[in-house]
Amino acid sequence: MLPDPSLQRTIDRLTDSPACFALYRLPWTDEPVLVLQEGGEAEQPASLHALNGKTGFVLTPFAFGQGHPAVLIRPDRIANDWASISEVLAAYADGGNPHCPSSTPEAAGPAAPDEVTAKASYYLAFHRFIRPLQQRELLKLVLSRTAVHPLEEGFSPTAAFVRACNSYPRMMVSLCHTPATGTWMGSTPEIMLSGQGKQWSTVALAGTMPIQDDYEPGEWSRKNQEEQALVAEYIRRILKKKVSKVDEKGPYTARAGQLVHLKTDFRFALKHTEQLGDLLEELYPTPAVCGLPKQEAYEYILAHEGYDRRYYAGLIGWLDPQGDTHLYVNLRCMHLSGTTATLYAGGGIMPTSTAATEWEETKEKMKTMGKILGEPSR
Repeated sequence: MLPDPSLQRTIDRLTDSPACFALYRLPWTDEPVLVLQEGGEAEQPASLHALNGKTGFVLTPFAFGQGHPAVLIRPDRIANDWASISEVLAAYADGGNPHCPSSTPEAAGPAAPDEVTAKASYYLAFHRFIRPLQQRELLKLVLSRTAVHPLEEGFSPTAAFVRACNSYPRMMVSLCHTPATGTWMGSTPEIMLSGQGKQWSTVALAGTMPIQDDYEPGEWSRKNQEEQALVAEYIRRILKKKVSKVDEKGPYTARAGQLVHLKTDFRFALKHTEQLGDLLEELYPTPAVCGLPKQEAYEYILAHEGYDRRYYAGLIGWLDPQGDTHLYVNLRCMHLSGTTATLYAGGGIMPTSTAATEWEETKEKMKTMGKILGEPSR
């Protein structure tokens, strides 16, 4: 079932209002879920530890304390399909809620640099990143970048959300808005923490190759295998400190849109689900979005990447220690602002990496969001 035009307009208006809401769809499911906070600002946890015992929809930045707050959207209303979402939002608007404006004034977004300028900037950052790797000061770094796309007149975030759901059944698709964060949309393949009761899971996802003519490539390069092994070993080591038994499957090739990745699944039992924030603090950020050693790589990225990641590569999803939790890493995402969309993508840098190959990888990853905008990625 698709949203009717009236519902689509209502959700679109919410993305330019003081409302706090999230619309998301989990992999291999048919219906979206709406989490709506009825008034007030979203809670702003100061750390992942502060999520202990909390319930709600989470969006965190890559770097806490860098001017972009983590938010926890209070689940005052939850609806689990388009019909229920329509009823909830109709009641929300009929109640005279000021968070449903009748129009959406458009503001100018950031300017888009030409591809030559963007590529030159990325190459400079790449050379800053490759140096400590080749000198064996660090084992791995993740370098990311942005690309700004103009939005067509009449662009609908809700319609783009539906296109993403239809295009990427294997991914968690989200549309999240609060006044503190702005509006973010994404289609991410990477689970950070998922489960309920005592049964929990996470994944190591690293290594990337494009799909050619709908055929999945078979041979993985040594660089991709080493990159994935570093991520898997990091997660393995953290989990062994926190839980008594871990079941592991992989690495295997997993598809995400028009890309494939190397993936390892980890399943484990948790006794104290009220302390999920503590586990997240240990796990995040994994080498898949940061590097190794963790703290040194994290500090290097903040000092040398050359731009602000904001909520790219942060955490996003539903948190409920007494029920189901589905938290993902916010990859293949974009920030919607006025008449532009800022797309984000990154890749793991190893000592054998080349700037040209890594640039092309970010272009391929940006096509995930670029496709639902109907525009080519640069």
